Amino acid sequence: MAATGFHMLSAVGLCNGEKHKQPLGVTLPQARRFSASVTAFSSRLVDYEQPFVKGFWEYLEAAKDFIRPEDNSPSRWFSPLEKSKDPCDGAPLLLFLPGIDGNGLGLIRQHQKLGQMFDIWCLHIPASNRTSFTDLVAMVESTVKSENQRSPGKPIYLVGESLGACIALAVAACNPEIDLLLILSNPATSYGNSLLQHLAPLVKALPDQFDLAFPSVLSLIPGGPLKRMVAHWVRGLPEMETAANIYQDLVITSTLTSILADTFRRETLLWKLKLLDAAAIFANAHLHLVQAQTLILSSGNDQILPSKFEGKRLREKLPKCEVRSFKDNGHCLFLEDGIDLVSIIKATSFYRRGSRQDYVSDYIPPTISEFNKSYGVNRLLEVIMGPVFLSTTEDGKVVRGLGGIPSEGPVLLVGNHMLLASDKISLPGQFVHERNINLRPLVHPMMFTRLRDGLLPDVSVYDMLRMMGSVPISGTHLHNLLSAKSHILLFPGGIREALHRKGEEYKLMWPEKAEFVRAAAKFGAKIVPFCGVGEDDFLRVVVDYNDQIKVPLVKEVLKRVTAEGPEVRGSLEGEEGNQDFHMPGVIPKWPGRYYYYFGKEIKTGAEELRDRDKAKEVYAEVKKEVERCIKFVKQRREEDPYRPLLPRLHYHLQHGLLSQVPTFPF
Repeated sequence: MAATGFHMLSAVGLCNGEKHKQPLGVTLPQARRFSASVTAFSSRLVDYEQPFVKGFWEYLEAAKDFIRPEDNSPSRWFSPLEKSKDPCDGAPLLLFLPGIDGNGLGLIRQHQKLGQMFDIWCLHIPASNRTSFTDLVAMVESTVKSENQRSPGKPIYLVGESLGACIALAVAACNPEIDLLLILSNPATSYGNSLLQHLAPLVKALPDQFDLAFPSVLSLIPGGPLKRMVAHWVRGLPEMETAANIYQDLVITSTLTSILADTFRRETLLWKLKLLDAAAIFANAHLHLVQAQTLILSSGNDQILPSKFEGKRLREKLPKCEVRSFKDNGHCLFLEDGIDLVSIIKATSFYRRGSRQDYVSDYIPPTISEFNKSYGVNRLLEVIMGPVFLSTTEDGKVVRGLGGIPSEGPVLLVGNHMLLASDKISLPGQFVHERNINLRPLVHPMMFTRLRDGLLPDVSVYDMLRMMGSVPISGTHLHNLLSAKSHILLFPGGIREALHRKGEEYKLMWPEKAEFVRAAAKFGAKIVPFCGVGEDDFLRVVVDYNDQIKVPLVKEVLKRVTAEGPEVRGSLEGEEGNQDFHMPGVIPKWPGRYYYYFGKEIKTGAEELRDRDKAKEVYAEVKKEVERCIKFVKQRREEDPYRPLLPRLHYHLQHGLLSQVPTFPF
C-alpha cells in the first residue's frame, strides 16, 4: 500500500464536502511499526493447505497487545502480515474495517490465505479513541481515493463487520465512481431493530460495578467459549480429555472477560453505542446511493444484531447485492470454526484483479481441502451412481479411467447433457481426482446472475460449481479459455437437452452452426467427443414441458421464470432455441449406474478456420461420434453385472468404499 494512504489527514471530504481538522491517520512507517506486534502472531500462521489452528485463543493473545485502555491515539492502518510475503501479481487492495471492538484483528484466522490474494491492511481504532463516525468514514474515504488514484484500473475491497460494514457502505455511497467491492459481515445497519439500542439508558443507570458485569455477559454469547464448553460434553470424549478442554475454555473465558473489561469500560461502551447509532442512521439513509458490488454474510445465530433478516432487507435495497447465510454461526463470523473467507470469495466468483471479471486470469483453483469439502457432500451420490469412466487413447484403445484424455490443452470436451444436468456432479471432481486437471465447464449464465428475483433457485446453490471452475457460456469466454490452454467442458444442447421431454433420452438438441469448431481451430485445440449415459436408470419423466404449457397459468409462470435469467440462444428458432426453464415431473427408479465414455480426439487447425464447409464436416463428425458413444454404452451396459445398486454395495462391503467396482468388458 502506498504511503499516500496514510498521510496525516487534516482536510478530508464526505458526501457533503465537510472538512475536518482532527488528524485521522498516521504515516505508513508508523503503521509498519505498529503492525510489528501482530506480525509476531501472523508469522506462526499455518500454511495455505494446512487446517486452521488460529482461533479464539490466538485472537485474544493478539488483542492483549493491541488494547490499551488509556490509548487515545489516532485511528491507524496496519499490515497483519510480513511484507516479505508478497501476494500474487496484481493483487487488489483489501481494507478491513472492524466492528465495535475496533482492534482490527477480526480476520486473524483468515490473514494467511487472504494474503496470497490481496494486499491486506486493517484499521485499528484504539479503545479510548473518540473519533466520530463521519471522521472514520473520512479517513477510509481518503485512503480509498488515494489508492484509486495510484491504481485506477484495480478494484478496492472493503471488508467490514458490524460497525465496519456501515463504514464501508458510507464510503461506497459517497464514492460511486470508484470501483469498490464490499464484503459485509452482519452489518450494524440493523442496530435500530436490535436490543442494543436500549442498552445505553441501562448502562447509565447501573452502578460502577457494571464495568465488570457487562463483559462477563458478553463472554457468554452463543458462538463463544460457552458454546464450545457445552460441545465438549456432546462429543463424548474421555473424561480427562473433556475436563482438559473445558478448563482451557474457562481460561479463554476469563481472558476474554478481562479484555472486554478493558475494551468496553462504561464511557467507552456508551461511546460505542452512540457510534453504532450514528453509523446505522447514516448508512441506511444513503443505501440508495450505493452502486458497489456487495456480498453480505449473515449469521442466523447472531445474538447481538438481527442479522438473519438484515441480509434479506439489504439485498432488496442494493442493486448489485448477493447474500450468503450461515444459520448456525454467531456475530463474530470470521473467528468461528469452518468459516473460510477465501473459499467464500471463490465460490461466489467475487474475486477480480481488474475492472471486469476475467474468468481465466482471476480464477484460483480450489485447494485440496476446498475440493474435499466441496465434493464430500457428493460422496454418497457418487456411491449410488457408481460412475464408470472410459476414455480412448491416441491409438484408439479404450481404457478404464481418464488416461486417454490429452494432458496438454487446449482441449474441448463436447458431449450430451443428461437429465437435470446431473453430469456436472461427477465430471469436474473426477478430472481433479484422477488427472489433477481443473475442468472449466461452460454453463448457463443463470448460475451466476439474475435479472430479477423470482422462483428460480438462489445462485448460492451453484457455489460449488463456480468454485470448481464453471464459467458463463459465451463466445468470448470460450475464446479466452482456449487461449489459456484450458480443458473445457461444453454441452451444445444446453438447457433444452438437460430439461428434455418424454422419450427424448439421449437425443442431441444441438444448433446447426459449427462455431465451437472454428473457435477450437483458431487455437489448434483437440476436440474430444464424449457421452453420458445413465439418467434412464434413475429417473423417468412423466410430466414434461409440453404437458405443463397446456395449462395457461403454468405457461405464464414459466415465461416469468425464464425471464429471471439471462437469455441464451434467443436468436435461434425451433427446439434448439427453446431454452425455457421448467422443472420436469419425474419419478425415481431403482438406481442403476452412470457411464461416461470419451471417444478418440479430433484435431483441428487452420483448415477448419479458413473453410466453413470443413468446419461443418468436423462438427458433424463430433456429433456422430457422440451418438456412437451413446449407442456403444447403451448396448454394453447390458453386460455389466454391477449395473444395479445392490451388487455394487455388496462389492464395496467386501473390498472397501474407495474400491473401483468392475464393469462390462471393453
